[in-house]
Amino acid sequence: MYLFSNRVTTENRPALEEYLNSFEYKTSGLSFSGLYMWNDINQFSWEMIGEYMCICGVSHLELEEGIELPFMFPPLTKTGEYNRDSLRATILEARKRFEDEGFEFSLRLVPFHVMEIIREAVPEIKWVDDRPNYDYIYLTQDLIDLKGRDYHGKKNHLNFFKKTYEYEYVTLTSDMADEAMAFIAEFNARKKVPPHEMELLKMEEEAMEDVFRNIEAVGYWAGAIRINGKIEAIAIGGRLGRNTVVEHVEKANVEYRGLYQAINNEFCKHVASWAKYINREEDMGIPNLRKAKLSYRPVKLLEKYIGCFR
Repeated sequence: MYLFSNRVTTENRPALEEYLNSFEYKTSGLSFSGLYMWNDINQFSWEMIGEYMCICGVSHLELEEGIELPFMFPPLTKTGEYNRDSLRATILEARKRFEDEGFEFSLRLVPFHVMEIIREAVPEIKWVDDRPNYDYIYLTQDLIDLKGRDYHGKKNHLNFFKKTYEYEYVTLTSDMADEAMAFIAEFNARKKVPPHEMELLKMEEEAMEDVFRNIEAVGYWAGAIRINGKIEAIAIGGRLGRNTVVEHVEKANVEYRGLYQAINNEFCKHVASWAKYINREEDMGIPNLRKAKLSYRPVKLLEKYIGCFR
C-alpha cells in the first residue's frame, strides 16, 4: 500500500536527504539509509504537501493479522524551521488524503521535540507514548572502551574472542553481496522461531540483498568480521544528522563466544572519527531485546509518540 506517489529510491536520495538532513530529527526512522533498507517491507512513499515533505508507510508491529494501516512520519522541513500555519495546513491536507482513501490518519515515530512543534500547530491531535519505539542512543567512545563495572561482562566476552580466534574486520562493499547473503541465509537457518516470525525474517532477507548490492549508492557504513576467511558477523548503519550513526543491522554467529561484542566494538571504532553517538534503534517491546539494549548503558532514550485526531 503506497499511499503517496513517490518511492524511496537511490535516484530520489538527493531530494529526500535535503529534507531529512535540514533538521536534527534524531530518530532512527528518519534516515535515508533506514527508509531505503525497509522500503519494501514498510511500503514507504512520499509527496510534497504544501511546504513540507510528507513520508508515509505501514507498521507491522501492532496490526491484527491481514490488516494494513498506514501512518505518516512528522512532516519534514527544508529550511530547518517550522511555521505554525503552514505546518497546520500540511497536516490537515494529509489527514484528508488518508480519509479519502478510507484510512484513519495517524502520525507515528514522532520524537518529543518535534511533537511539541506539531502540538502548537495542531492542538486537536491527541498524543500517546510509544515506548516500544524509543531509540537507544549511546556514546560511541563508551562502546569502544567498555570501561567500568557496567561493561565488565561484555569486556570479558570481547577479550575471550580476541584471544581465542584469528579474525579480520573488513569494510563491507557491494562486491561482497553474494558472500554476505550466504551469511544471512545461514544465520536465518539457525533460527528456531514461529512461522510468522520466520516470514518476517524472509522479508528481511529479501531487503538485505537489495541493501548489500547498493551499499555505496545508499551511503551505508558497513563492516564484517571474517573468521577463517568466512563472514561470521555483519553490522550496517547510516548517517543520522551531523554526528550520529544509526545502526540498522547487527548479526553474528552465536557459536563464537564474544563475536557480537566484537562486531559492535569494531563497527564503533570505524565510525568514531565523525560519529559521537550511536543510535541502535528501538526494542519493539521485546523483553530480551530491551534488556540487551539497556545493558549497553544508553546515555539517552529518545522518546517517541503516536498522534491521532481526538
